[in-house]
Amino acid sequence: MLVTGVARQLGGRFVRRIQRDPQVDRVIAVDAVPPEHHIGGADFVQADIRQPTVARVLAEYSVDTVVHMDVTGTALGSGSRTTVKETNVIGTMQLLGACQKSPTVKRLVVKSSTNVYGSAPRDPAVFTETTSPKALPSGGFAKDTTEVEGYVRGFARRRPDVAVCVLRFANILGPSADSPLASYFSLPVLPTVFGYDPRLQFVHESDVIEVLRLAAHEPRRGTLNSGTFNIAGDGVLLLSQCARRLGRPTVPLLLPALSWAGTAVRTLGVTDFSPEQLRLLTHGRVVATVQMRETLGYQPKYTTAETFADFAQSRGPGLLPPEALAGAVDRIAALPVLGGGHPPTQSAN
Repeated sequence: MLVTGVARQLGGRFVRRIQRDPQVDRVIAVDAVPPEHHIGGADFVQADIRQPTVARVLAEYSVDTVVHMDVTGTALGSGSRTTVKETNVIGTMQLLGACQKSPTVKRLVVKSSTNVYGSAPRDPAVFTETTSPKALPSGGFAKDTTEVEGYVRGFARRRPDVAVCVLRFANILGPSADSPLASYFSLPVLPTVFGYDPRLQFVHESDVIEVLRLAAHEPRRGTLNSGTFNIAGDGVLLLSQCARRLGRPTVPLLLPALSWAGTAVRTLGVTDFSPEQLRLLTHGRVVATVQMRETLGYQPKYTTAETFADFAQSRGPGLLPPEALAGAVDRIAALPVLGGGHPPTQSAN
């Protein structure tokens, strides 16, 4: 088995986990830079998947399964957005080209994202795997993943003998999550879009590892480890609920002001307020996971709420105690002037 993107925490964790499976004889861990974390007994090969050298790696080790985890929205170390895009798109093209020529490759698993659906005001309440976005993403990680999936579909047509599984993960959170949304929720004060309270879904990093592991193996009886699957925890959370559970106050801003503020904090390197993230924080996104359960045969261990709770605990207390903040909000919402509670009864006299 060959795994890409192992220099990232998630990739390294998957490599350590998959080695414990008795069905796996050998793991080849590939990345352009050496990982700073332990990868167990895997064979590390320093190779840039943007270069043709990845084909030699497949041939040298007679790889039968490829797990492509090097599709991401964040730069590694001092990397730039340009490097990330090249790795996502050009790297995937090179890897697929190498897989196409390899007679030994029989299974391909690709880590994708629900970002391919975008976030727009007229979106359906719930996206299924066959739902087309209202508009194709114009840039950022969402555009990268759309292009990546297009190349993967082309590969699947050219190599029908290879089982191809595309996993569209919702926003990944957990104690070691490294993503633009994790950085956003780590801010002391959360800027939000005035008048909007989007619905959000999360998937725990532990579930990410387990569903990748499931997809990388031969399917169990009654399941099918090929196709495209939405992966997310049960339930949804409103952005306001997330803020209360973190104990962080929000600052509602008009969209133009939030765009300007996003540019400022992005320049300072604090977090990534890309246009796609702003759209997510405005309109949200919810996906159906029926195929994940019934076809892929996976039941997430963490719900969306439990995933966020684990993430929130790892980030420590916010400026305001969550219980006090939630209580204050509930008391304000119950005021008669806001339509809550019961109006005072008038005397019969």
